[in-house]
Amino acid sequence: MNKPYTIGITGGSGSGKTYFLKSLANRFTEDEICFISQDNYYHPRERQKEDGRGIKNFDLPEAIDHEQFLHDIKLLKKGEALHKTEYTFNNPNVKPKQLIFKPAPVLIVEGLFVQYFPEIEKELDLSIFIEAKDYVKLTRRIRRDSEERGYDLDDVLYRYHHHVMPVYERMIEPLKHNADLVIPNNSHFERALDIIILAIQAKLR
Repeated sequence: MNKPYTIGITGGSGSGKTYFLKSLANRFTEDEICFISQDNYYHPRERQKEDGRGIKNFDLPEAIDHEQFLHDIKLLKKGEALHKTEYTFNNPNVKPKQLIFKPAPVLIVEGLFVQYFPEIEKELDLSIFIEAKDYVKLTRRIRRDSEERGYDLDDVLYRYHHHVMPVYERMIEPLKHNADLVIPNNSHFERALDIIILAIQAKLR
């Protein structure tokens, strides 16, 4: 098997990366494309740094086990399958799934810090940055963190203003200019999605 064409997708929290990935997944089979997300590579909760109020900060680069993430990306690029337990942020209402990643001709690598870590960025053939206005990202973050992670509204707002935005402004947004493609996603991205689909289809021929 030839090395897969590797696409990195990044952007701020709430920019719509996950929905973009789901839209891509609906257009291809598992034999054609493999998705791997940084969201399943957080260090255990007890290892996460705390801010001045003793609240765990999952929005720092060091919250991620990026060495294991890189290791698994390289395994997939070598044509090896891997198994991993879903990371659930210790939400008692969510039963972790057992995830299976199978090598495919196209590999999609997604996460906040895909461009931040040079050794991961080096593995990419194409980098895509998805951006959205702050109020749009906050609305999406509230919905996700309350439904999927069990946080209450005050907790979500605190984390957004004290964890999410400072890291985004210092460490993520400045890297946008290094991306091969920047996709605005305030409401819809169908045109950009169609372009990416055509590019992937060309690689699959």
